[in-house]
Amino acid sequence: MWSPESIKFGAFLAPYHPLNADPALQLRRDIDLMEHLDHLGFEEAWMGEHHSTGAEIVPSPEVFIAAAAERTERLRFGTGVVSLPYHHPLITADRMMQLDLQTRGRVIFGTGPGKIPLDAHMMGINPDDQRRRQGEALEAILPLLRGETVSMETDWFTLRDARAQLPTYNHKGIEVVTASTISPNGSVLAGTNGLSLLSLAASSQMGFDALDRNWGVYEKVSTENGYTADRSTWRVVNPMFLAETQEDANRAVSRRIQSMAAYVNRQQGIDPEWARTPQGTIDYWRNEALGEFGQAIIGTPDQAIAQIERLIEKTGGFGTLLILHVDMANWEDTKRSYELFASEVIPHFRRSNVRREASLQFAQDNREYLIGNLVHALQKAATDYYGEQPAATAGA
Repeated sequence: MWSPESIKFGAFLAPYHPLNADPALQLRRDIDLMEHLDHLGFEEAWMGEHHSTGAEIVPSPEVFIAAAAERTERLRFGTGVVSLPYHHPLITADRMMQLDLQTRGRVIFGTGPGKIPLDAHMMGINPDDQRRRQGEALEAILPLLRGETVSMETDWFTLRDARAQLPTYNHKGIEVVTASTISPNGSVLAGTNGLSLLSLAASSQMGFDALDRNWGVYEKVSTENGYTADRSTWRVVNPMFLAETQEDANRAVSRRIQSMAAYVNRQQGIDPEWARTPQGTIDYWRNEALGEFGQAIIGTPDQAIAQIERLIEKTGGFGTLLILHVDMANWEDTKRSYELFASEVIPHFRRSNVRREASLQFAQDNREYLIGNLVHALQKAATDYYGEQPAATAGA
């Protein structure tokens, strides 16, 4: 039975970075963030794969995860995602199995068809073929991860008596996840192959409307293929940046948020009125959408709690809430955002303070009895020490 106390929390990094800062420092800050998340008790961190357009600067999530895993102790890492049409399936499987062993089972294999059009263009891949290729790659990769021998030929790869020479760290294997946005394609692919589901556009209007519908498709297709749809493995993504007040949040992101809006708008060749001022961008992201990822919470822990409760009501429950991380504030404010989430948002859903509240409530409800007993005990102690003489006189 699902309950809010079971929700896990993590971060999802594309990663988005402004184009006017040092990329080496940006990558170092992302690794520093992994250490910070691990220290705060977050459960997961996801890193994407992109090869163009300048802002999403990690072409190899596996390389990033290998470095970050050495600096953390408990955080699980997801590839968010490996774009399967870009890689030979045997190479993909081998790299993930090596990473699984290096991290001692802390890796999650997130998969997708590839998103940025320029990536596919540079590799000569027809966008119409990407989802087909993703399915074909999974058809090869999943048995390879299970230790099976695969012979398979398509118009873009060949496998001849292919097998992975490494085992997985855990005998249950590596958790494999498929990304979904608005259409049911991801749900069908995940349900057909017994994979976990990652809903990237959970807070966009269309993505939010499709959440329960796509979960229904996932449940149906999973059952038809002999699998059980498990809410604990369902992950939803929502952009969030927190501060003590909404005004503090506005101040923290105002210097750099326009550069991140420009990243999206320049690809589309648009210059909307809202993107011409920091506050206009903040208001648009907060009330409309941060690209395909939907409405962003740029505000307080209470606003984050309200949004997560809204997602729970819509979905009926999910396993992990992933904060879409956008590099739009300085390092200290960024760290503070995650500290606020860990100290105020997570305990709300984990019911971490129920016993503390109950203890104080009991003391409040029984204050006359408890304080009366305390006063009586103090008076008795004084009488026992001083005898019948009043304490004030005895001390004179």
